[in-house]
Amino acid sequence: MDLKEKLVSSFMAFEERVDVHSELHDVRTAALKNFENKGFPSKKEEAWKYTSLNAILKNDFTVFPKQENTVQYSDVKKYFLHEIDSYKVVFIDGIFSSHLSATTHEGIDVCLMSSVLNKPKYKEVIDTYFNQIANKEESLTSLNTAFANEGAYINIPKNKVADKPIEIMYFSTGSEAALLVQPRNLIIVGENANVQIIERHQSLNENAVLTNAVTEIFAEKRAIVDHYKIQNDNLTANLIDNTYVSQKEESSVAVNTFCFGGNLTRNNLNFYHFGEHIVSYLNGVTIIGEKQHVDHYTLVQHATPNCESHQDYKGIFSDRATGVFNGKIYVEKEAQKTNAFQKSNNILLSDKATINAKPQLEIFADDVKCSHGCTIGQLDETAMFYMQQRGIPQKEAKALLMYAFTNNVIESIKIPELKQRITKLIASKLGVKMGFDL
Repeated sequence: MDLKEKLVSSFMAFEERVDVHSELHDVRTAALKNFENKGFPSKKEEAWKYTSLNAILKNDFTVFPKQENTVQYSDVKKYFLHEIDSYKVVFIDGIFSSHLSATTHEGIDVCLMSSVLNKPKYKEVIDTYFNQIANKEESLTSLNTAFANEGAYINIPKNKVADKPIEIMYFSTGSEAALLVQPRNLIIVGENANVQIIERHQSLNENAVLTNAVTEIFAEKRAIVDHYKIQNDNLTANLIDNTYVSQKEESSVAVNTFCFGGNLTRNNLNFYHFGEHIVSYLNGVTIIGEKQHVDHYTLVQHATPNCESHQDYKGIFSDRATGVFNGKIYVEKEAQKTNAFQKSNNILLSDKATINAKPQLEIFADDVKCSHGCTIGQLDETAMFYMQQRGIPQKEAKALLMYAFTNNVIESIKIPELKQRITKLIASKLGVKMGFDL
């Protein structure tokens, strides 16, 4: 039985576990039907032209972990931003870990999707937000929706500023030979509210894991959201991250993605505008080697006037690594006075490294400022020579040039302690030791 057949056949048993009479039954059933019809995406689809899941799907994934595994804080401490206090929502093999988490319902709501999906008091929240911005036609998003049960629920009420960052952490213990996990996050940031979120998926051993995650973010009027994704997993880990962002007028949302590890990583990032004077930021740094594969697929849909979007992705690829950047800016006829900018700059450190880039503009308005650009090259030999002539060894000169290449994205990090961590991690990836690894 292949993975698709295993998932479809296990759906009824899953629904009985989470409440077959739930009002979400119709939503789940429709999502499963879409996945059953379409299956896992293949390279025949334009959006997946350069990314194949075939090798990964050959694993005999366990769909539901057989038991809850205990992980001690000492085992995972290094992955947390322990220099400052934070709210923490932690999951072990897809199951909530109460002893590693620090959630709250005081002033802001930081808790579990399972509570929200199954408690009557959250019915209005589910009716209003759950599965409302996610792409119902995308097969892997549909698969996640069909089996949605656990993940992080964050609700920052109107006029509230979260007093500390929120860390969403997913750990895989490797107790199964191969494990499929499907976390579902729902983040609602009210009018004039502000929040900073750090998200990470981390394997604790070398057993195979496939994570199919979906996050829906709703930013109301004048809300500010800074979301940081740290992707530095083991070489047996595979991540498909589907993030959907809904923005209302005068809101500002930034999603910063740092890709350094894992076997295959696919980031689907979709922004939708529902008001004027919105600003969206999509930033990313990718540094990979060996046979790693990272695919960024972005969409910003400008549907209203006087809005901005800024995309800035940097990639450094060595050995046989493969990168993909497929970014689309879509400007509807009504979206006059749009300012939309997109950059994808890449450095290949090996003759066998590859980058496939496809920046796209679709513009139906006539009063806009839109641009996109893509560069692929190698390190500047003249600059290398200049630095070596001034006593900087070749290795350090090379690292300095690559660090400078990524610096403008690093500068967008608004949490000083996280910025320091990412800086040290990048330095380590570039061959310059600076303290500890993240």
